[in-house]
Amino acid sequence: MIPFHELKVGNYVKCTYNGKQWDGEVTDLNNDEKQVCVATEVQEFWYSPDALDPLPLNDEQLQRLKFKKEQMPDGSVKYSKGAFRMLIPGDGDFSAIDLWYREDRRYHPNVHFIHQLQNHYSDMTKIHLTTEPM
Repeated sequence: MIPFHELKVGNYVKCTYNGKQWDGEVTDLNNDEKQVCVATEVQEFWYSPDALDPLPLNDEQLQRLKFKKEQMPDGSVKYSKGAFRMLIPGDGDFSAIDLWYREDRRYHPNVHFIHQLQNHYSDMTKIHLTTEPM
């Protein structure tokens, strides 16, 4: 489950309906009823937050978001998309990350899922993080 207050339009999530799961994009939020509209490959549908799960922050998802991966000499890994950078301590180790965009640096923010990364990215760059290349 994703807390409703963490969700924003444009976030990528996994939704469950009748035991089946789909990845989708949040297209609308109903604050009064705490409902989330998600567009999947099947259809656009309203869900309660307990029917939504976060997508993990991992290499596969970052590649899907068109990040470029660079192995650093000290063993750390840098992901970049445009001027936005993310540094992790080692390949596949997303336990501690640093984010930076120009002069805005964030050391070890509470980012464990794609929607959280999207929210930081949007806050820092003022544009949405999508699967479109830069």
